[in-house]
Amino acid sequence: MKNYTITVNGNVYDVVVEEGASTGAPAPAAPKAAPKAAPKAAPAVKAAGGAGSVKVEAGAAGKVFKVEASVGQSLKAGDTVVILEAMKMEIPVVAPQDGTVASIDVAVGEAVEAGALLATMN
Repeated sequence: MKNYTITVNGNVYDVVVEEGASTGAPAPAAPKAAPKAAPKAAPAVKAAGGAGSVKVEAGAAGKVFKVEASVGQSLKAGDTVVILEAMKMEIPVVAPQDGTVASIDVAVGEAVEAGALLATMN
């Protein structure tokens, strides 16, 4: 185990990092000062997660930059559903086939991994 002191936006945190096999869970951080609440991005309109039969998934890890489609909107194959930002580039994620958007499962500003479910279509 290693102890680190990290300063983020003026807030100081003591962090303990366990060495060895990763469990995938983040190590707990004990803040010295109470951090200020970060402003939350306005959530996109969401229907029930995974409502449609056609999945629209992220091709790369990144941050949701913009949600172009809305629930109930008809799309043609190749129409942009969500725009991701990765490595200072905007990457459009497009509809794989013609259909109607059944759910939008992400919000602007949300970090996503490659293969993450962004939306579903019928």
